[in-house]
Amino acid sequence: MREEVQALDIKDVTANWVNAAVLQAQIEGRIAELADLSHTPLFFGRLDFRHTTQEGQRFYIGRRHVHDGEGDPMVVDWRAPVSQAFYRASRKDPLDIRMRRRFGYTGGELTAYEDEDLTDPAVEDPYASKLLQAEIERPRVGPMRDIVATIQPEQDEIVRSSLGGTVCVQGGPGTGKTAVGLHRVAYLLYAHRERLARTGTLVIGPNRSFLHYIEQVLPALGELDVKQATVNDLVAHVEVRGVDGAAAAVVKGDARLARVLRAALRSHVNLPTEPVMVVRGSRRWRIPAYELEEIVRELLDRDIRYGAARDALPQRIAHAVLVRMEAAGEAPDDRVQDAVARNPAVKAAVKAIWPPVDPAKLVLRLLSDADFLAEHADGVLTAEEQRTILLAKPARSVRSAKWSAADAVLIDEATDLVHRTPSLGHVVLDEAQDLSPMQYRAVGRRCTTGSATVLGDLAQGTTPWATGSWREALAHLGKSDAVVEELTAGFRVPREVIAYASRLLPHMSPGLAEVRSVRESPGSLVVRRVAESAESAGPAGPSVAPRSSSASGALDAAVVAACVEALAHEGSIGLIAADGRVEALGAALSAAGLVFLAPGTETTADSRLTLVPASLAKGLEYDYVVLDDPATIVAAEPDERTGLRRLYVTLTRAVSGLTVLYEGELPAQLR
Repeated sequence: MREEVQALDIKDVTANWVNAAVLQAQIEGRIAELADLSHTPLFFGRLDFRHTTQEGQRFYIGRRHVHDGEGDPMVVDWRAPVSQAFYRASRKDPLDIRMRRRFGYTGGELTAYEDEDLTDPAVEDPYASKLLQAEIERPRVGPMRDIVATIQPEQDEIVRSSLGGTVCVQGGPGTGKTAVGLHRVAYLLYAHRERLARTGTLVIGPNRSFLHYIEQVLPALGELDVKQATVNDLVAHVEVRGVDGAAAAVVKGDARLARVLRAALRSHVNLPTEPVMVVRGSRRWRIPAYELEEIVRELLDRDIRYGAARDALPQRIAHAVLVRMEAAGEAPDDRVQDAVARNPAVKAAVKAIWPPVDPAKLVLRLLSDADFLAEHADGVLTAEEQRTILLAKPARSVRSAKWSAADAVLIDEATDLVHRTPSLGHVVLDEAQDLSPMQYRAVGRRCTTGSATVLGDLAQGTTPWATGSWREALAHLGKSDAVVEELTAGFRVPREVIAYASRLLPHMSPGLAEVRSVRESPGSLVVRRVAESAESAGPAGPSVAPRSSSASGALDAAVVAACVEALAHEGSIGLIAADGRVEALGAALSAAGLVFLAPGTETTADSRLTLVPASLAKGLEYDYVVLDDPATIVAAEPDERTGLRRLYVTLTRAVSGLTVLYEGELPAQLR
């Protein structure tokens, strides 16, 4: 198929060089889509139907469509309607399938197959497939893989949901919510190719490390044009150099700030007090102040964007002049109206009535001028909240200001109030539980005329402004009618590990359903207390307080030994620790001669150990995880609930085995 595309000759089929360039770009994109991936087999399943026509009795299911030299299908794309039965057929509802075959591969080489007779009346075990279990548990080195061969019925239902509706997926660790979101993008691009090619798609992740981890999933499915970004990338109107305290960040992230910004922006509009006199040739045309005021009030009442209203104002004034011209017997046309709108008197009036506003300067004035903030936040923010967000030392200019990430979101809101933000066709928002209401609004502006897939876990919210409910979050996103789906079956994290981590749920997210892992893996959890060294214990004996970044050498040595032990297994290794412990552990690993990577760096067969600060662990997975001192991770956060949620995240990153090491005592909720 690739050779066919490469052999195309377009010299005599294009009318000009522009058409030729566009067509050549499309050909090159198609060649890239058809690239061979040595470790990604083209087919992974087969369906044998019972009552179909002869030429449609058997279908091979794969990552993309493959046809032979005659154009007949050899492999059917997993997203095609006929492939749906591969994921949803069961003995209870066989969907006209007689037999389902799964293929097993090792390094791209076919090594096994397994048949499932759907006409067999025996009791069905949905997790009885050995190949399916082996594929889920297969060790990984490198970025995240697609799950196209292992999609479960409840996941497939979400993947194939329609483009028109927004879906919110609440899923605990290991339920596959990220993979479901990415596969939904791939499905929508298949089912609505032309529409999404025009409007665009975007995947939003919490940080660069996470985006690097997932970036190969869609290309493996043949989708190369999906952009990826963080929320900070979307709102990068200014350089972020400052950091807010938790209290200030919470207030700046509150949706009420949108009302404050809108009021501050509209305050720049001045009702006219003087008439406008337009001179054309020997005639003068006078528009009185009261008529100008009517025009301005009508624009304000329509509540259109500030910039659009400012652009409309000179045309409205020009129209009033043309009405007078026509009454005087003239016959002006559109060219005359445009000329009047550009008249110096009209332009001067517009500048005085509806002056241009720079969004960054507006936000800077609000954060610097206590009186200006009080005027427009009256009845919206309390006096204490206003003091919390005021800058201690006002900046001289937009460029010199030390903007925080929350400030950039406010500037984005103000920018949208002035000029409309373009909308995409579909947006995937992952780890959404950590966004503030204002960040939800920023994402929602990017899909006002499109749809979204929102992915997250309320139990993993680790910011002071983390959302309390999906309904509240979806309202801020502008998608109140979204369907909320919950994934409770875990396929990645072993049952022993998820049960241990779930001890924290009643203390941090009461009422949230516990994940039920389908994988039982005896020996996958090790919790070990390390005897403190004498210099650490001191004369008062062993401490039970949380460790600081200067924990004892005994703990460091035990962590290094656990990493060496984990490296004896196949697959990736993640050493996760509180951010303040990363430097000391990095030195201990280097002293022991262990090479380690930073999060976001792709693991290889020779470099499989990654040292991960707890703040960057969300969304990442490793075959084996060594977790350093849980109490330190909890103590590093501003409050206990956030600390427990951060610990919950770090406890649930392991796919095959978790080793927890600590000195002193574990957090009470884990004992």
